[in-house]
Amino acid sequence: MSAQEKTKNEYKRWEATTRQKAVDRFPERRDVFETSSKFPVKALYTPLDSNQENYLDQLGFPGEYPFTRGIRPSMYRGKLWTMRMYSGFATAEETNNRYKYLLEAGQTGLSVAFHLPTQVGYDSDHPMSAGEVGRVGVAIDSLADMEAVFDGIPLDKVSTNMTINATAIILLAMYLVVAEKQGLKFEDCRGTIQNDILKEYVARGTYIFPPKPSMRIIGDIFSFCGRHVPQWNTISICGYHTREAGSNAVQELAFTLASAIAYVQTGIEAGLEVDDFAPRLSFHFDTHNNFLEEIAKYRAARRLWARIMKHRFGARKPASMMLRTHSQGAGCSLTRQQPENNVVRVALQTLAGVLGGTQSLQTNSQDEAYAIPTEATVRTALRTQQVIAYESGVADFVDPMAGSYVIESLTDQMEKEAVRYIEVIDEKGGAVKAIEQGYLQAEIAESAYQYQKSIEKGETIIVGVNKFVAEEEPRTDITHIDPEVEAKQIRKLAKVKASRNQGLVERTLRAVSKTAGGRENLFPPILDAVKAYATVGEISDALRSVFGEYQEST
Repeated sequence: MSAQEKTKNEYKRWEATTRQKAVDRFPERRDVFETSSKFPVKALYTPLDSNQENYLDQLGFPGEYPFTRGIRPSMYRGKLWTMRMYSGFATAEETNNRYKYLLEAGQTGLSVAFHLPTQVGYDSDHPMSAGEVGRVGVAIDSLADMEAVFDGIPLDKVSTNMTINATAIILLAMYLVVAEKQGLKFEDCRGTIQNDILKEYVARGTYIFPPKPSMRIIGDIFSFCGRHVPQWNTISICGYHTREAGSNAVQELAFTLASAIAYVQTGIEAGLEVDDFAPRLSFHFDTHNNFLEEIAKYRAARRLWARIMKHRFGARKPASMMLRTHSQGAGCSLTRQQPENNVVRVALQTLAGVLGGTQSLQTNSQDEAYAIPTEATVRTALRTQQVIAYESGVADFVDPMAGSYVIESLTDQMEKEAVRYIEVIDEKGGAVKAIEQGYLQAEIAESAYQYQKSIEKGETIIVGVNKFVAEEEPRTDITHIDPEVEAKQIRKLAKVKASRNQGLVERTLRAVSKTAGGRENLFPPILDAVKAYATVGEISDALRSVFGEYQEST
């Protein structure tokens, strides 16, 4: 009898005797246990549940294909993950003060939140911007605002992540010009733009142009940065907002990699060799509360992406096959009720991201469910990362979860189900076609509906919301955005417009429109427009005049 057969027989014996006696005496809490992705959870996992017979193909070693165990040989023993806090509100000057505070508190990278008008290509003085200026991020209208945001912050010493999509090419151009004004070269700049427009059509809605010209812009960013900004991550393919919209973990993984496949194809169609741009692709995942499943998700993502890049696109460089990712705690998991509980949720999510092998991490603050965080709550969120990094000991181990029967089983299931989704998307013509057909949106909507229904039925417990509820006084210690911010920003914008060379602005904007109508790269004329202090809205309008605006089908 083989060792495997012996284990199988002994498992059956244990289940029928030892376990059954315990269940008879103490019935289990539920008839069915599941993860958030509806994977059944067994009472006990053994070597029978983990496919480790072919260790090198399934797991391998850290820093080597298929990167299941991490993309770096020594992981955090050599360098800790980059600690970021997503921040930006009101004016550029106030945001600059918050950044300096965070850097002094030990943050190692910046993450910029832009207000809604900047995200959708409107200036602060546009009628559509009324009531939104500086509310959910910093107001950036022109190069003058970007200069103020990074005043006194050496851009060669920090890496910057910018959560921006439809107007990503404009904001990156502004950032590079600010660096240039600091005496730096483009190649000195390190950071990431999200630039993931496909998930905007699916989950978030801050799009401007139709998919085809939007993908053309992304290809132009790949090409320009590949030549001139080699340390910049040109896209952060983002499952985060898909998860926040209601997808489960496996959908988040599958839809993110399906979009990534479309972006790689866009780069190839732009005339680039896959190994020339793939190493600068990065990812951004949500880390929810289902602790073990979230760890498995990161491991499955690395392995599946490595296989896609090697076998589907013929990548040869190891760096092209590495899934480098930023992770962020689930904002949708935070509650207005008993917000102190959010500190525990954030710690749990942070540890899952670390044990999952992330390269960059952002912790949410306990008050984000109802306001922009205060300095005190931001500090606690940052300290959460620092305590895990320096006090828990987990950073001393390279992939400490490997070999766990539960983790390896979940990793295999996650990969298998993600492949199934990707195959369906391929049959529909790829991610863009699947989005146009509404397939991804429908899958996410159904998942969100089922999750909400399970909360309302009490099947899914949210502490402080549908169980262990307590009476609470309204919160008063929250951040308030001064109503004067909007008027102040509009006055600042008027001053910029009055002081610039209007003839030069108009010439650069005409050049942007002309280039949009042709095939040349859009980055150079947009750089020129930014240097002339053309605004985000004006440059977006120059592109709108050629590309039009996307109208979601109903």
